[in-house]
Amino acid sequence: MLRGPDRLLRVTAAPVAALAVALVSSLSRCSLLEPEDPVVSALSPYFGTKTRYEDANPGLLPNPEAPRRDPELLEETCTPVQLVALIRHGTRYPTAKQIRKLRQLHGLLQARGRGDDGTCAAGGRSLCAALANWPLWYADWMDGQLVEKGRQDMRQLALRMASLFPALFSRENYGRLQLVTSSKHRCVDSGAAFLQGLWQHYHPGVPPPDVADMECGPPRINDKLMRFFDYCEKFLTQVEKNATALYHVEAFKTGPEMQNILNKVAATLQVPVNNLSADLIQVAFFTCSFDLAIKGVKSPWCDVFDIDDAKVLEYLNDLKQYWKRGYGYTINSRSSCTLFQDIFQHLDKAIEQKKSSQPVSSPVILQFGHAETLLPLLSLMGYFKDKEPLTAYNYKEQMHRKFRSGHIVPYASNLIFVLYHCKNAKTPKEEFRVQMLLNEKVLPLAHSQQTVSLYEDLKNYYKDILQSCHTSEECDVPKVNTSDEL
Repeated sequence: MLRGPDRLLRVTAAPVAALAVALVSSLSRCSLLEPEDPVVSALSPYFGTKTRYEDANPGLLPNPEAPRRDPELLEETCTPVQLVALIRHGTRYPTAKQIRKLRQLHGLLQARGRGDDGTCAAGGRSLCAALANWPLWYADWMDGQLVEKGRQDMRQLALRMASLFPALFSRENYGRLQLVTSSKHRCVDSGAAFLQGLWQHYHPGVPPPDVADMECGPPRINDKLMRFFDYCEKFLTQVEKNATALYHVEAFKTGPEMQNILNKVAATLQVPVNNLSADLIQVAFFTCSFDLAIKGVKSPWCDVFDIDDAKVLEYLNDLKQYWKRGYGYTINSRSSCTLFQDIFQHLDKAIEQKKSSQPVSSPVILQFGHAETLLPLLSLMGYFKDKEPLTAYNYKEQMHRKFRSGHIVPYASNLIFVLYHCKNAKTPKEEFRVQMLLNEKVLPLAHSQQTVSLYEDLKNYYKDILQSCHTSEECDVPKVNTSDEL
């Protein structure tokens, strides 16, 4: 349920500048409406980490609860014995930080007064008038919380996974599920919604009990695993808190591509270009994405931008993710090795139990985190790396880049490791095999580009990472001795 006092739901719009009205109001309007039929915008493929899961997986639109079995999935003589899934939380509200940016923008534009030239008030321009008339509403308590659409993302994912791997998600295994989550409420709530989806799978039409009363129990919080980046002092010092670390992001904001958009939007809205900035334009663009993602509503802000604008704004978002999440500065990907180790420890244990004819103690392990959890791990594993780094100066050369965050980690994105036991193996080494799926599609293996690997081959390929993972050494910042010598 949404958290927040009822009085916040009765906020009314005050006369403000047209731009501020539109930016802030789209959040408000979405929050109170029931989800509508899916609305598609031509801009949808370009929202980066604010992308809806169904836009990255359009085959789900006709029936989001029906599994789509990848033909490359193993079957016949190979039986899945364990599944380890890393899952990004579902669709969420803007975070407090994002809301503060909106409030800052709101105050700035409100100070200028509404419709200095009367254009919007008089309805002289239809788009300007539509933005001005868009109702204003948003509240602090949203703060990145999971929305109902996000819970639906998780329930539907659970139903598809349970149907795709029925032996692993059997009723008998329900009590042996192992759930781990980030402490952020959107991740905790995503885990709970996933369990509710499984309950629906097992007991159609029966209301689910409280998660605490389910056999497997609620998700267990482990931030050192799911938010490893918060525990890496070198990353925090050299990247997260370093004003110069995102040089290419800031340089692109003042580059010709963004300046063209600034001039265009200023002309469209009849506002002085000096009153706009790259940050303001990006907030406006994300307002369109929040409307679509949260409630399937297409706001007037979606009409301000065209496809060429969207591609530029997507690149701006990707630049930030690229340099912060382990592709530009590799410290973040290296610090994810503890999570990578944890996955292989689960797989190793399952193999040991299977070899000794014991039941696998945890046939399904579900870990709920963030885009910031998945991207560094994928970088560590060697995925989505372009020949040349993304910079402020090679936008055109990167038009066909591999690294497109919205296609990799949309809301509810998932990276799944499936361990198989193959009965007719000719040698003991061939007995256990692994496949990986990204967003429910088989992911070719980095070392072979094949869709399946012998477990020992996969482990051997990543042995340097697995054996040399020492995050305490990797993440420590050397202490500088500032004492003066006599």
